[in-house]
Amino acid sequence: MTSPLEPPKIGVRIAGTGMALPSQELTNQDLERVMETSDEWILQRTGISSRRVIDTSKGECTLTLARESLARALEDSHLHGTDLDLLLLATMTMEMGCPPSACRLASDVGAGAIGAVDISGACCGFVYSMNLAYGMIRSGLYRTVAVVGADTLSTYMDYNDRGRSTAILFGDGAGAVILRATDDTSRGLIAQAMHSDGSRWQDLYIPEVLDRDFPPGHEPDPAALHRVQMNGRAVFKFAVGTFPDVIAQTLDRAGLRPDEVDHYICHQSNARILEAARERFGLPPEKLYVNIGTRGNTVAASVPMCLHELREQGRVRDGQRVMFVAFGGGLTWATSLWQL
Repeated sequence: MTSPLEPPKIGVRIAGTGMALPSQELTNQDLERVMETSDEWILQRTGISSRRVIDTSKGECTLTLARESLARALEDSHLHGTDLDLLLLATMTMEMGCPPSACRLASDVGAGAIGAVDISGACCGFVYSMNLAYGMIRSGLYRTVAVVGADTLSTYMDYNDRGRSTAILFGDGAGAVILRATDDTSRGLIAQAMHSDGSRWQDLYIPEVLDRDFPPGHEPDPAALHRVQMNGRAVFKFAVGTFPDVIAQTLDRAGLRPDEVDHYICHQSNARILEAARERFGLPPEKLYVNIGTRGNTVAASVPMCLHELREQGRVRDGQRVMFVAFGGGLTWATSLWQL
């Protein structure tokens, strides 16, 4: 008989995935018409040529994208909303502070009165949520958990010269994963890492209150309220250093070499950061997927969207080892290494 303190012997598998994109494409040429920038400049520094952004006149928002991605993940899993036991929605662009968008999402997919929680971990939100969902299933308390990453950072952008350092980076989207308990105990989380450094919050933040939310030494600016503020150079330096370090830490915890992982599915923040990490570990291009060119930085949606695209292409399959990696505002950085 299992001890109350000993988790039951349960494996966890990815049963299905889905994603959703807004209807509207925003190209670098579009940005050239509203701000002082160029397609060449953006491509050289970020690897981005276009991104998708919501069209509010069509009713598109974080919730609609999340709903579409989750519906597709349920269909891919051959499940219904009523099969879910718990829903985690990773987002920093929830529709409002109350109610949680996760609650509305659970209702929209017919999941009934299950637990539903918004998790705000910025670009790490989905990876954090994968680790949390695994723990909930391994505890034996839940058997089927939906993890959704959805963000619409376009709503926090200035599409003019004032916002050109951030508006060129971000796109909108959503991705969803269905996790299920399985009797195959070889499947599930191998190793993980979750970190934060709140002392560096001022490198990437969205001020909401004029006399409270600006860092010391920064003049409160009404025009900056509800707009992403980023110290691009500091964030780039943080990512270039932290990204490979947290991968190495996770490999060490798992007792694996870099080549023993089949895929590194990474947050899509900047093509140069991804390339630097690939070169450091000597990975072939096919092991580190890049889709930022037509997606931009979709925050918590980027990792599940990459996963879904790789599964659709038949490149991520059962039996493989996959490491999910992310870093972002907070500052936060995290990994989740799985045996599929």
